[in-house]
Amino acid sequence: MRIFARISVIALALSSVATMAQDTYEPPRTSSGHPDFHGYWTNASLTTLQRAANYEEFGLVIPDEQLAAVTANNHQNVRQATDDNQVQGQLPDGSDLARGRGYNAFWVDPGSRFGVIDGQARTSWITYPENGRIPFSEQGNQLRRDFRAQFSGNHGPEGRSLGERCIIGFGGTGGPLMNNVLYNNLYQIVQTDDYLTILVEMVHDVRIIPIGGEHRRPEAHAPWFGDSVANWDGDTLVVETINLHPLQAPQNAAPITEQGRIVERLTRIADDQILFEFSVTDPVYYMQEWGGEIVFNATDTMPYEYACHEGNYGLEGILAGARRLELLGED
Repeated sequence: MRIFARISVIALALSSVATMAQDTYEPPRTSSGHPDFHGYWTNASLTTLQRAANYEEFGLVIPDEQLAAVTANNHQNVRQATDDNQVQGQLPDGSDLARGRGYNAFWVDPGSRFGVIDGQARTSWITYPENGRIPFSEQGNQLRRDFRAQFSGNHGPEGRSLGERCIIGFGGTGGPLMNNVLYNNLYQIVQTDDYLTILVEMVHDVRIIPIGGEHRRPEAHAPWFGDSVANWDGDTLVVETINLHPLQAPQNAAPITEQGRIVERLTRIADDQILFEFSVTDPVYYMQEWGGEIVFNATDTMPYEYACHEGNYGLEGILAGARRLELLGED
């Protein structure tokens, strides 16, 4: 019991030190005196937006004594270590596709460690509600089902997802609420006194966020990534977004209607980290407000050009296959 108490005191002390370091950190600043977010960043991580069922026993934080084992046994690390059990020099036999995979492990780069915030390895980016899950209402779930049914056909490109059509990225990588996914988790931030621009590696998305003032667009103008405006709250840049494009809103990482709002708070907490806090409200999609925090880590790796349209053989193949089935009378 005495040893356990001593460990608890040490853990509390380390957490306090991490919090104090964050509070006393002096970020690099622009010529106008604001924190400087310039650079290349990544949110690649084994931590996911919502808590997976197999991590429910831990709650938000993975215990330090179990972190190594949990990390090694994460399905993404197992996949990378075994390369889907494929042998170099042998052609794939399709068994990986039968498991629902369009790529072998060579092509994915999800990250190999859990995200660490305040010295804690997190099971989910969502911190509230406590179960780490998005609190969809029944109406919200129905809206999502209706949208999927509308955009899951092969009659033309308009029936496919926005990612397959190379319009915006997969999985909500472009935001608002910039989510990590299976690969292409790199970001480049360029900042002036008047704008924050975020280039997203996945499907070449770019968020251009004006700093200062109120929402400038008429409600009828609902652009990709929404109508975002940022303002400074001390050393934290607060980005508020409304009016997502109607085709993006239902499949965003955080879906919202015209009644919804997403608030993102960017704080430089170390030379190599940005803390990215978020909160989401919408009376239609959700039973309550929800939110959390994501950590972006500095990297020397520059984003590659995605060139989605130039290499988009998948969409052509999907539609060509559908036309062939129609000719064969198998539609």
